[in-house]
Amino acid sequence: MNPMNVPRIAKIVINIGVGEGGTRLTNAEKVLELLTGEKPQRTYGRIQNRDLKVREGAPIGCKVTMRNQEKISQFLKDAIWVRQGTIPAWNFDQSGNLSFGISDYTDFPGQKYDPDIGIYGMDVNVVIERPGHRVSRRRRAKAKVGTGHRVTKQEAMAWVQENFEVSIMEE
Repeated sequence: MNPMNVPRIAKIVINIGVGEGGTRLTNAEKVLELLTGEKPQRTYGRIQNRDLKVREGAPIGCKVTMRNQEKISQFLKDAIWVRQGTIPAWNFDQSGNLSFGISDYTDFPGQKYDPDIGIYGMDVNVVIERPGHRVSRRRRAKAKVGTGHRVTKQEAMAWVQENFEVSIMEE
């Protein structure tokens, strides 16, 4: 088997959208730091929405991008364990990426409820690609990735099932 055809996880992005700054946002940052061991980055509002009370440039959430393969695999195993090892097929997009939500961080193994923090849910986005996909992102000699080298939805579902013992519910 050609090693350039084997899919892999490029990164995982964990996002908590709070909708406002202040203590709720700092608590969300604490949650992400507890779960991932990395320093979270704040996200800011891009447009003004008076109904949601969001201003342009105001902090509204935080995120962590994980690229270390050991940390990625451990976090993903824990996140799939929280989902009881089942993921619906509609959580995969046509590019082979996986996105799902977790309603409470205390469901993770080893986490306990802290009344000072509260309850926070999060969105987990897993980017699955083949080696060599960097040619589409680099500065010099940038090129498009051919359709035969892209990861499809079915390939990503089969790869996740094989490597993380996940049962995928069909639509």
